[in-house]
Amino acid sequence: MISLHVNIDHVATIRQARRGKDPEPIAAAKIAELAGADGITVHLRKDRRHIQPRDVKILKEVVQTHFNLEMSIADEIVQFAAKLVPEQCTLVPEQREELTTEGGLDVAGNTETITTVVSMLKDKGITVSLFIDPEEAQIKAAKKAGADFIELHTGMYANAMTETDKEARHKELQHAAQIAERFGVRVNAGHGLHYTNTLAVCAIPQIEQLHIGHSIVSRAVLVGLDAAVKEMAQIVKTGMLI
Repeated sequence: MISLHVNIDHVATIRQARRGKDPEPIAAAKIAELAGADGITVHLRKDRRHIQPRDVKILKEVVQTHFNLEMSIADEIVQFAAKLVPEQCTLVPEQREELTTEGGLDVAGNTETITTVVSMLKDKGITVSLFIDPEEAQIKAAKKAGADFIELHTGMYANAMTETDKEARHKELQHAAQIAERFGVRVNAGHGLHYTNTLAVCAIPQIEQLHIGHSIVSRAVLVGLDAAVKEMAQIVKTGMLI
């Protein structure tokens, strides 16, 4: 069964707007778990715009489901992760000026460096996933780099403006998942998924984990985090719209 991993970065975004203590991402993680999340995801960025090292250290100790740390391949972050040893690390591209992650990691164009990082993390017993665009060249490179998982970047599908484009992007995701399966690489997916477009992604049988954050935190502003996670969990786990 596909699992729901809730990204709580934007709980920390609200906190950092005032550089205060609330809302507390640790509390958000526990509420999400109790509401049905199968895992918690956070992204420790170099610019520290939301999640802080302190958050990651505490989450590593208190998360009872599955803890996934999204991270760049910057040396300081890699060293932090290697010392912390979360269950899973997902390597993502990162640019200081971006609002959010804008595309997949270019594994094909940076295979040697990424292979070194993957090897270092796996030597610590960490499961490693690479966030990539749904392209065969990137999947082949991820396999070569030694990744356990790929996470398919669903942003192009999520941002499709027409039904025709949306169907085409969905077929790209399906095809990429099939290629990964042939190569023996496990498949996750995420980015831009919300309450009306997630169901079709759940139907791709190779996908094991969905990583969803912004839409859940946005919904939580209106209905509460407990209800927002339960609603998304219903979609993911029952295949039914709310």
